[in-house]
Amino acid sequence: MNISLITPASPKSRYGNRATAERWSDFLRQMGHAVSIEEEWTGGEANIMVALHARRSHPSIRRFAKAHPNRPLIVVLTGTDLYRDIHEDGDARKSLELATRLVVLQEAGVLELAPRLREKTSVVYQSAEAFRREPPDAEVFEVCVVGHLREEKDPFRTVLATRLLPFESRIRVVHLGGAREEIFAAKARSHMADDPRYRWLGEVSRERVREILARTRLLVQSSFMEGGANAISEALAGGVPVVASHIPGNVGMLGEDYPAYYPAGDERPLARLLQRAENDPAFYGLLEKKCAARSALASPEDEYAALRTLLEDARGA
Repeated sequence: MNISLITPASPKSRYGNRATAERWSDFLRQMGHAVSIEEEWTGGEANIMVALHARRSHPSIRRFAKAHPNRPLIVVLTGTDLYRDIHEDGDARKSLELATRLVVLQEAGVLELAPRLREKTSVVYQSAEAFRREPPDAEVFEVCVVGHLREEKDPFRTVLATRLLPFESRIRVVHLGGAREEIFAAKARSHMADDPRYRWLGEVSRERVREILARTRLLVQSSFMEGGANAISEALAGGVPVVASHIPGNVGMLGEDYPAYYPAGDERPLARLLQRAENDPAFYGLLEKKCAARSALASPEDEYAALRTLLEDARGA
């Protein structure tokens, strides 16, 4: 089967949509399908379209639906889709109607959709290969932030929290992610100049992200909106505990009863959670246990199986 996989992220991008598209294309090819990844549909022959991002991929979705009204059209909803665009953007809402199947990347995402749309919606968790944790630096308590520097990620919340920690705290923050705009890069450099506890390494490879995660004590996921963060999947795959903003996308990944949420955009409770994780072994152990219980969600085998079922359902719809 020929599959057109549409993503608005360019081939050189390390943003989440591109990572998802490339991982899914690998899975689909393993199933025996021919896959073409494009930023926009160029009209090539395709038995099925899988489009990431309801708003930004809408022109491709519209053209494919018009050209092939009886062929499966799967639309994968991102964080900005779910928690902003489908509530205020006409193109995003039209994509929901044109889709024969919808996909959300964590269980809470379904709740953003009207009941009539939930019937054609599947949950497919993003996966990551398991990796072994490395011995951490005994001199510091290293905390990792993985996310590009843009408004939705609230990228500097963790460094703001470190400024509230006591002098004797051993917490050090390493931040991985590129800056779309120079203003964010300038802010990161300014924070590094002002706070020796914070290092911004910029955009790095996925291999480097996993290498740093393997030695870190904690991942902070600070976003204002997420569809289903790849960074959390990576942390779960490696057994790295997470502290996260209390937003639906993170709750859908970590569960309602996860004990290390803080109100999005508020560094004071985040600082308290960081300090507790550093100084309370029982609390840190609880986070490890809770993340281990959710680690199966990041299984590549489960994502592969979910994609196979999705295609079968789409073709039978």
